[in-house]
Order: sequence, then structure tokens, then C-alpha cells
Amino acid sequence: MSNDPDYLSCKKKECKKRRNGKCKFTTCGGSIIFHVINIRTDIEFVFFAGGFATPCILSRTQPVNFANPKKPLYGHLSSVDSTGTSMRLTWVSGDKEPQQVEYGDDGKTQTSEVSTFTQENMCSSALPSPAKDFGWHNPGYIHTAVMTGLQPSSTVSYRYGSEAVDWSDKIQFRTPPAGGSDEMKFLAYGDMGKAPRDASTEHYIQVRVGVHSRGPGSLSVVKAMSDEVNNGNVDSVFHIGDISYATGFLVEWDFFLHQITPVASRVSYMTAIGNHERDYVNSGSVYSTPDSGGECGIPYETYFPMPTPSKDRPWYSIEQASVHFTVISTEHDWWLNSEQIACSHRPMYSSLDGLLSVDKFFVKSVEPLLLKNKVDLVLFGHVHNYERTCSVFRNKCMGIPTKDDNGIDTYDHSNYTAPVHAIIGMAGFSLDKFNKNNATWSLSRVAKFGYLRGHATKQEIQLEVHAS
Repeated sequence: MSNDPDYLSCKKKECKKRRNGKCKFTTCGGSIIFHVINIRTDIEFVFFAGGFATPCILSRTQPVNFANPKKPLYGHLSSVDSTGTSMRLTWVSGDKEPQQVEYGDDGKTQTSEVSTFTQENMCSSALPSPAKDFGWHNPGYIHTAVMTGLQPSSTVSYRYGSEAVDWSDKIQFRTPPAGGSDEMKFLAYGDMGKAPRDASTEHYIQVRVGVHSRGPGSLSVVKAMSDEVNNGNVDSVFHIGDISYATGFLVEWDFFLHQITPVASRVSYMTAIGNHERDYVNSGSVYSTPDSGGECGIPYETYFPMPTPSKDRPWYSIEQASVHFTVISTEHDWWLNSEQIACSHRPMYSSLDGLLSVDKFFVKSVEPLLLKNKVDLVLFGHVHNYERTCSVFRNKCMGIPTKDDNGIDTYDHSNYTAPVHAIIGMAGFSLDKFNKNNATWSLSRVAKFGYLRGHATKQEIQLEVHAS
């Protein structure tokens, strides 16, 4: 109400009590605007006093329902292999019956496989988790279908749904380049979350880290990426962990999927799992923290099916053009001789101190594998800023980039020495400030919202930070 000038000036007066023809008690009217999306279930608006600690309900509305709670929504794409000839589409609906994706000039169709998850699937402990208790919201039904017979690096139109529940708008997307081809352009980042499009604060984690006061970073990042996608400058997107930050408040996944739709419905949107998707006490995660709010990776793997070996083994590799991407999970077993090999959410090098940023046991187990397999570039999230290293191994610079005529750092890996590490966890959830101590291996540090832009050919990869 503090944002409504009519309320502050009491422009909309209403007399509630009169005596002898004179008004003795006047109220001032105002309005609040909420950003509401189709979450399939009825919504009530409650006016209360006393704050969150001691709430006292003063008034509430009648339930407001959606005209079509079964409407197919939030379609997002992902690659299934390295050929660029097949693409998976995943969407949400309130209807459990299979639907279709219709695509291409000749109107090919594929029928969806339908899945969901229940409150019983969520993790909990002695204290009920948000996902198991007060944060639960019915996810509806998640549909997924694979479009086949496509051509790599080409534009295809599609729509999804059915006559029974309605169809989505017709959308154009671009298939990624085939592995081994000449060129690709990609965007990469971690730790996005979602920002409210109104003045609300959805749940405790936003209050805890002061997200609302720090600004809607994810909104500006998605807008900038959407502009790049619309201009034809993006083949694929890689979101490396800490996806929605729902942390057990399940309706937040719907809001996040709505937020990324302008990007994820147009190009391949590949993901890695992070601590805020997977970690929970006694759930099998490496770190016994409550960071997922009891989700334990189940909503993440349902909403974002990647080309992984099986459920709860969320690692994979894929080639697009001249780049081989290997995605691992830092939240599962990464000890020596484990099934995983390389590249993911928690970093190995960060100027921020403490276990919350770098785990020395993870570094000891995995860093030698990067060197052994001659990994050129390692991208991480988890820490909410951008930081790039020299070619580094065991805290020592094995190679230093030279400056070209434009002052751009150039790494020569024709004589390979060690990987370059880059933290790219600045996609919108919050920002971590750097301390004044600058390690010798730290060459570039930016504490602004943004993402990494990559342009790869068979000769080189050009990387640029888009920050605002």
C-alpha cells in the first residue's frame, strides 16, 4: 500500500460512520497489484496484521480460480544427444492425459509421456521440511516428448497441447549445431532463481539473503538473454546449478519456468544440479545440509530431464560443434574412482573463504582428473559472482594469458598446462562481494549480475561476460 499515491494522500475516502449527518469515521482506499500466473489451483488473498511472527487475519477474498487450469504451459527445450537432430520438449499441465507436440512444416506430431511427483516423494527429517509440509504445492502433470527428424542448426516451429485442453502459441526454436561441426554460440551461468514481478517476498530464503533489497537480477538477466536469442545469437544455454531456489516451496518452480520461457522455449536449455535442488539430511547427498528444503532433486529431475544414465545420477556429456561439455554433480559421490569425471556447480577456486565456497576434499579428488583429461575450461556456480583464473593447478599458475591488441586475455592451450577455472554464479539470485585479498591465480573478478557468452570454433573459444 505504501506504493499507492492515492492511499498515501487519502484521495479515495469512504465514510464508515455518521452522526447527526456528519462523518465521524473515514477510511482511505488503496490498491495492490499482484503478479499471478496459472498455478492450476485456486488462489485466495488474505489481509492480515501482526507480521509473519504473530499474524492476525483481518479479511480474505473468495477463492479465485483459473479459466483453464489444464492449459499446457512453460514449454522448455533440451538436447537428447550430440546430433542436433532430436530435441526434447517438456511442459506442465493440469491434465494427466497424454498431449502432443506438433512441429515442422509438415506437421509432425509426438505424443507426450506424463509424470508427476507427490508430497510423499519429498524428503523430511525430525522437523518437517517445507516440501513435505507447509511449502507443498501440487505440481500438476509434467509432459515430455522428443521431436525427431530435425536438422542441426536450423529453425523449426512448434506448438504443444491438445484439442481437449487447448494449444500453446506457435513458437520458433533453433536446433543446436551437431557435434564436430564448425561453430556454436552459447550462454552459461549458474544461481539464477526467480525474482518477483511485484513488491512481494515469496518465502523465507529471500528474506534471509536479502534478495528483494538487492534487486530483481534474474529478471534483467533473462531479458538480456531473450534479446540475444531473438537476434539469433544463441544456439544453447547451460544453467549450471541452483536453478529456481524453490527450496521446498514447490509453487516457485512454476514461477521460475514462467520466467525462463522466453529463452528456454527457443533454444536448448541444459542444466546441472546444485545444492539447492538436491541436498538434504540423510538423503544420499554428499553434503548433509537442508539446502533443497526437502526436494532431494525430485522436482528438478522431473522438470529438467537431461540425457543422464538414470534417476538421481544427474551427470552427462554432450558435444555441440567443437565443444565437448561434461556435466557432473558436486552433490553426489565425486570421490576417487566414483562414476563421475568432470565439470559442475561447486567451484574449486574462489576468493571467498570457507567450506561454503570451496571444499578441499572435492578439489583433491577431482582436480587431477581435469588435468589428466586436458580439460581447457571449467565453469562453476555456487558462489554468486564472476571470477576467472590463470591456467591453474593446485593453487599455482601453470600458464598466464597474454594480452592481444585490444587488451583481451588470450590463453594458448596448444601447449596445454592446466585448466582455466571460471565462476559464473551471477545470474540473478544475489551477489557475493569480493574481499580485498587477491590470490595470484585470480585474474578477473566481477560482482555484477550477468552471464557468460561463448563463441566456439575449431580454432578457439571466445568468452565474454555480459554484466549489468
